[in-house]
Amino acid sequence: MRAELFDYELPEAAIAQRPSAERGGARMLVLGQAFEDAVVSSFAERVPPGAVVVLNDTRVRHARLHATRAGSSGRVELFLLTPLGEERTRWRALGRANRPLRPGARLVLPIGHAEVEAKDADGTLTLRLEGLGEGEALEQALAGFGHVPLPPYVKRPDDVEDAARYQTVFSRVLGSVAAPTAGLHLTEAHLTRLAARGVTLAFVTLHVGLGTFRPVSTEDLDQHPMHAEWVEVPSATAQVVSQAVHDGRQVVAVGTTVVRALESAASPEGVAPFLGETRLLIQPGYRFRAVSSLLTNFHMPKSTLLALVSALAGRERLLAAYAHALARGYRFLSYGDAMWIPERLSDG
Repeated sequence: MRAELFDYELPEAAIAQRPSAERGGARMLVLGQAFEDAVVSSFAERVPPGAVVVLNDTRVRHARLHATRAGSSGRVELFLLTPLGEERTRWRALGRANRPLRPGARLVLPIGHAEVEAKDADGTLTLRLEGLGEGEALEQALAGFGHVPLPPYVKRPDDVEDAARYQTVFSRVLGSVAAPTAGLHLTEAHLTRLAARGVTLAFVTLHVGLGTFRPVSTEDLDQHPMHAEWVEVPSATAQVVSQAVHDGRQVVAVGTTVVRALESAASPEGVAPFLGETRLLIQPGYRFRAVSSLLTNFHMPKSTLLALVSALAGRERLLAAYAHALARGYRFLSYGDAMWIPERLSDG
């Protein structure tokens, strides 16, 4: 489909710069047969008993590092992408500095050093971290002096509030450089109320990469180089989701990352355990095999995330909902308000 079909005008003032005053306090637009202006605190009571709610338990790494060039005061910003090996002393990374970073450059961190080992044609660096330990010890050091990797459209430095609010309450597996933002709305009380209603909670892990912010650069979505993300759908989750689909019960995805994970593991025979990378692109016309309902945020124009939600909710209906939300002052993107799609309504 043409990327321009997923375009809309997003005023800068509509982009949330901070989370709601308290977790679970955001507004929620419900896309039923009519639009309903609601609140996230009502979400648990809208999920029917017997449904399966699937959550992404990835945890955001403090991936943004401030450094200086060894022997000078030149400032450098590093962004860690993925570790190379279990020791986690070598990383794929991005770097930003006044002068180009070249192989051999040594950088001083608040703790330890970093050395540029290689630089790809696209500018991606291979870094070696020194003096921070290995494995879990290194991750603890990064959590101490690294910065929360807020999205590029949040135009402020990170602070103490972000360290808590840019993680879900159920985050467990460290590995993302961006939060699975629909999950940011949910509280422990939501999860307790869901379980009390006879709703099964299940988990997948999808480590969100920087590609989630990459705009569509081609006229046709089919030509867009879809980014890869690491996914694990454990056996227990595959079983409960497959059984729910077989029984005709709702499978609720909390966020587009969960949709991508489950549909990557799905086939006509059901959902199977999955471990590896996915490059799945979902757009109108896609046949869903697992997910029937979605809690999500409001997404960027001309994005693959907007195309994914359009496949579930219907493109024209979704764009009408976005216009409704903008007219009523909803807050958009990662720290913004939520949208609840209780059933598939695709109009293609």
